[in-house]
Amino acid sequence: MIMLDHVTMRYPTVTALDDVSFRVREGEFVFIVGSSGSGKTTLIKLLLQEIKPTVGEIVVDGMEYSRMKKNEIPMLRRKIGVVFQNFRLLKDRTVFENVAFAQQVIEKTQKEIRRQVPATLTMVGLADKYKQYPRELSGGEQQRVALARAIVNEPKIILADEPTGNLDPKKSLESMRLLEEINRRGTTVLVVTHDREIVNLMQKRVIVLKKGRLISDMEKGGYLDED
Repeated sequence: MIMLDHVTMRYPTVTALDDVSFRVREGEFVFIVGSSGSGKTTLIKLLLQEIKPTVGEIVVDGMEYSRMKKNEIPMLRRKIGVVFQNFRLLKDRTVFENVAFAQQVIEKTQKEIRRQVPATLTMVGLADKYKQYPRELSGGEQQRVALARAIVNEPKIILADEPTGNLDPKKSLESMRLLEEINRRGTTVLVVTHDREIVNLMQKRVIVLKKGRLISDMEKGGYLDED
């Protein structure tokens, strides 16, 4: 589903990723971990085609990034549902409207929106909150709206960027269990995080980055001391 082949990303003053290679199979749940400056943010930008690598190849669901035309990027991004750390919800729209927006962008019909949005809100436990605005929700509820928006179009991949960064431990675990349930339904899940406690608790595959290099890849492990 995802392949990085000897990927290096150099900025003018720093090498953010240095000869990184790994593969993620369809249906896997993978943590990408590392401290600040490890290259996690750059990896997200590369996967979303916001930037191009200096060297190396990236392939997602058979789409080779080096050969991809500009007009193919929206097609790629439809395959990837993204959950951002700060949620990026539209403050002037209700929960329903926030999730529906993701479908409007890809020109789903009103009939499809009326069917899929409530079903997705039910999946994340927010069916009764559909008329509320983000400011009326707790942090955990806002995070679930962001997750609903990411999955409503049934992407093949969920990319979660520090999804527990603004949540207390209990809500963090609830968030991870939701992602785990989505994964069980067949979606490939990548969680980019520095939340050591959650990673150690979940016992999933863990890829560790340090100063731009991949230093560890464990099939089932924890977030060990990088030193």
